[in-house]
Amino acid sequence: MESRLQDLQKLREESLGGGGEHRLAAQHARGKLSARERLDLLLDPDSFVELDRFVTHRSNDFGLDQQRILGDGVVTGYGTIHGRLVYVFSQDFTVFGGSLSETHAKKIVKLQELALKNGAPIIGLNDSGGARIQEGVVSLGGYADIFLRNTLASGVVPQISLILGPCAGGAVYSPAITDFVYMVRGTSYMFVTGPNVVKTVTHEDIDMEGLGGADVHASTSGVAHFAHDSEPESLAAVRELFHYIPQNNTERAPDGAGDPPPEGPATRLLDVIPENPNKPYDMVEV
Repeated sequence: MESRLQDLQKLREESLGGGGEHRLAAQHARGKLSARERLDLLLDPDSFVELDRFVTHRSNDFGLDQQRILGDGVVTGYGTIHGRLVYVFSQDFTVFGGSLSETHAKKIVKLQELALKNGAPIIGLNDSGGARIQEGVVSLGGYADIFLRNTLASGVVPQISLILGPCAGGAVYSPAITDFVYMVRGTSYMFVTGPNVVKTVTHEDIDMEGLGGADVHASTSGVAHFAHDSEPESLAAVRELFHYIPQNNTERAPDGAGDPPPEGPATRLLDVIPENPNKPYDMVEV
């Protein structure tokens, strides 16, 4: 029994390594956090419970049978934010570029179903280049399963997406239909396809920032609701959001402290609101 426990501990340690130290160093060099570092900042301390951490893909084509990494590029589980239950997945760009495989998708779908069943918000930390094309249609089918759960959860539980890397194709279709989308300037990108393909098809020169950067989506397309200057700032903003949103469609949003009502008659309104009901006035002053 002792040897089995040691083997289990080795697997746990291996699962923490992601794609390896050199890939993690490259992630940090880009100004990005690892999948697990993001979870540490997002969730309450010691609240995260990981699910399916030893899952690997089952593809044998294109040499993938020699590249099986525990977790298969996404960390999934549940934890708390300000003591409230949330379900969260964090894609690991150090493992196959965070690409979505059949089993990667199944882990996310399982989490979506648990969130819907238990009436809790689901948060996606997206850092993925899209489908794992080596797996063909089974990878693409995984996106369809995720999109279905997005629509089933819409209006039932809050769905929150953080774009934390260069996400393209299927990797951005799901976030685009969630309730809140956060992006980080300089490292977050959302587009159907990248600048090289755009140039080939339309002969238009455009860089990644102009095509799908945080400011473009927050100020022009409207796909993103919030843009921040760093990942820690964006993750902190998500924690702040939970002061305002309910757990699900059957519960009330948290009661905010708010300002106390003014004492005595609001005589200043006499200077703002005209006697003539047809005359306009500034509601900001009111």
